[in-house]
Amino acid sequence: MSKGTSTPDEKASYSLQEDVVPAESTRGWLSAWRKSDDSDFYREALAKYGGKGDIDPVREKRLRKRIDWIILPQLGICYLFYYVDKTTLSYAAIFGIKSDLNLYGTRYSWLSSVFYFGWLVWAMPSNLLMQRSPAGSYLAINIFLWGAFLMAQAGAKNYTDMVILRVISGAAESIADPAFMLITTSWYLRSEQPKAIAMWYVWNGVGVAAGGLLGYAIGHIRGALASWRYEFLIVGAICSFWACILFVLLPNSPATSRWFSRDDRLFLVARVAKNQTGIDNRKIKKDHVIDFLTDIKSYMFFLLGFVANIPNGGISNFSTLIIKGLGFDTFHTALLGIPQGALVVIWISAGAYLNSKLPNNSRTLVCMLFMLPTIAGCLGFLLAPHTAYVGRLICFYATGSYQASFVIALSLITSNTGGQTKKQLTSAIIWMGACIGNIAGPFFFKSEQAPGYKLGIGAMLVANCLELILFVLFRIMFVRANKAKDRLAAERREGPVPDSQETAFADLTDRQNPNFRYVY
Repeated sequence: MSKGTSTPDEKASYSLQEDVVPAESTRGWLSAWRKSDDSDFYREALAKYGGKGDIDPVREKRLRKRIDWIILPQLGICYLFYYVDKTTLSYAAIFGIKSDLNLYGTRYSWLSSVFYFGWLVWAMPSNLLMQRSPAGSYLAINIFLWGAFLMAQAGAKNYTDMVILRVISGAAESIADPAFMLITTSWYLRSEQPKAIAMWYVWNGVGVAAGGLLGYAIGHIRGALASWRYEFLIVGAICSFWACILFVLLPNSPATSRWFSRDDRLFLVARVAKNQTGIDNRKIKKDHVIDFLTDIKSYMFFLLGFVANIPNGGISNFSTLIIKGLGFDTFHTALLGIPQGALVVIWISAGAYLNSKLPNNSRTLVCMLFMLPTIAGCLGFLLAPHTAYVGRLICFYATGSYQASFVIALSLITSNTGGQTKKQLTSAIIWMGACIGNIAGPFFFKSEQAPGYKLGIGAMLVANCLELILFVLFRIMFVRANKAKDRLAAERREGPVPDSQETAFADLTDRQNPNFRYVY
């Protein structure tokens, strides 16, 4: 089988099949690779460890454990602060911010939502800036900024000040999830990504619990400032301090990491060649942009982000008010955030474990399964008698199972998107959908419906059902796309199709790459 000898006409024929499109370049399958900043290093990696049997499984297992200890704790702690940061307003709400800043009517809901306006506006530019920057360093700088802006919120004098600061904070945080996903795809094989994502996303639940514990502790401070102001000051300072540590410790890529020897880095780069999703390329490619815009999966990922985060927008900002409305006092409400966070950790861990034990291509099935408790929890909360406080609290806790589904869903993006520019845009668009979901979510929780919030819980229920349907559609679409690629491969069996080494680091999109197959 010849390598890199396809003519422009031959490559263009890939567009005749569903979900397969041609690359823009007509200078061979390695043209994109040769333009990469680290192209010589990637070529050397494949030359040394790219052959069959060159990846020693014992060495691979040892290095992967080392990656786990270096990368995942750093991303996990980031995610802890990321979630504590977003829930700080929720705890400030039970410690007096609503009365101090005159957050009457829908003003509190607007404060919850404007955060995501900044995120929405800056998400796409920030992703494209990250593509042209060292990912780890860019993430650390943004974390420092979001901590600083959080501290600034402690000085807000009125509603307007808070709106401005919340918008700016949202813009600073817009890069977080896409950066975590990009870093994960750089270090882990597609089969490893669900577990890896779960390992840092599970800190979301730790953040919920930590937020409750911090809220309880900070609420007891009796100083010159109102308790809610200490919430912003202390959490923001911790975030900025962690960013300084992250800037020094978090590697930007396997090819440049100081945590590994040069030979280990060659080995790690060759290892991820099996992903067939391209390499760290800092050039924004027009054909990737076109592929992204013409791929229906891009818009489905946007819709997934939207429906999955309508519940998140409500829970993040109203969970304390919902729990307090069940009859608990302020300090018990803060403490009840701890079991809520612990259950999120359990849901996510269970989802990752179950996915690892099931046969290949079970991800969408696991996603569907973990949507069932959250749907049941919403129904139970809505239908249970108002006096059934414990039962309704348990139902509310059960709604957190959607977190497990969303974690596995994120691995569908990281594992099923090829080409650096397309990966950045796809990662951005799901979080843009998440922004809109988080903007819309709080407005379903009407203050006049407290403490039951029937419309808010009902909106969560509808969104969860739509998310379940989306997972069914994703499964159908990925199966059809793989069959189309298999048919094309069978038809061109005698032709000059590039082998997997040539396409591994050629920075082709998933639809351009004839050796790419979707996982579902």
